[in-house]
Amino acid sequence: MGTYLLRRLLALIPTLLIASVLVFSVVRLVPGNVLDLMLSENDYSASSHDTRADLEKALGLDDPIYIQYFNWISDIVLHGDLGDSLWRNTSVNTEIAERLPVTIELGVLSLVIALLIAIPVGVYSAVRQEALGDHIGRSFSIVALAVPNFWLGTMVVILPAMWWGWSPPNTIEPFFSDPIENLKVFLVPSLILGASLSAVVMRMTRTMMLEVLRQDYIRTAWAKGLRERKVVLRHAVKNAMIPVITLVGILVPILFGGTVIIEQIFRLPGIGQLLLDSVSNRDYPIITGIFLISGVVVMLVNLLVDLCYGLLDPKVRYDD
Repeated sequence: MGTYLLRRLLALIPTLLIASVLVFSVVRLVPGNVLDLMLSENDYSASSHDTRADLEKALGLDDPIYIQYFNWISDIVLHGDLGDSLWRNTSVNTEIAERLPVTIELGVLSLVIALLIAIPVGVYSAVRQEALGDHIGRSFSIVALAVPNFWLGTMVVILPAMWWGWSPPNTIEPFFSDPIENLKVFLVPSLILGASLSAVVMRMTRTMMLEVLRQDYIRTAWAKGLRERKVVLRHAVKNAMIPVITLVGILVPILFGGTVIIEQIFRLPGIGQLLLDSVSNRDYPIITGIFLISGVVVMLVNLLVDLCYGLLDPKVRYDD
């Protein structure tokens, strides 16, 4: 296991290098120029420089793009420094560190809710195929897939405010200081984001359970007179979860995209809101920093998914 894990971690290095080149290059292809925005808005960062050339030099944008990339990646490798914001004159590390816990909590809570809904309902739908519960579960998944989470989130914010004068709270208390108040802020957006994810996982769980329940070893377990709970939970679910876990790893980037929208709708000060503001202002260091960290998280999640295969499938071995 240790050797396999080390090999996988080392394999992430060239992947991250390629990802960093793509992120750094693509961000600068976005239409619009940060210098034009600063000069047109008479930003404080631009007011201390007499000419456009002076401002460009002060921001480090006068060098060729490959020199800018080399300086950026060198600071990351040697110092762990993602640079400074072009607009705020603050460290990108600080900006991301202040907002990352909000996005992580929203994402983790949404994923937990999605799995708590999807796996039990998917298993039940497969075991009780064509029963009333199966039809209700499939109908829910179709509705959850058809209704965009940004529309549902917008309705949850607007309609209760119009009808009852209530709006979701957005004053965040640290979880360990006041868990109840913290969950009051995150529960509604997490339910909305988790519901859309649960539909995909639910359908996959049901499909894989139906396939596994038709296997010969399941028929053998039934023939031995084993109880239904033991057959389903011990033999069927464990084997059906392997593709489901793979799907969860694939859904992580989609989950991040969902948090960007949900944070904006519910006014949550997370990475998504910071990203949208930075894209509007062409704040290149913050944009590249967020995408790079997101790429690292996605790669680590996929590594964790691969390690989970060994726990579920005895045929998978990570020999040193």
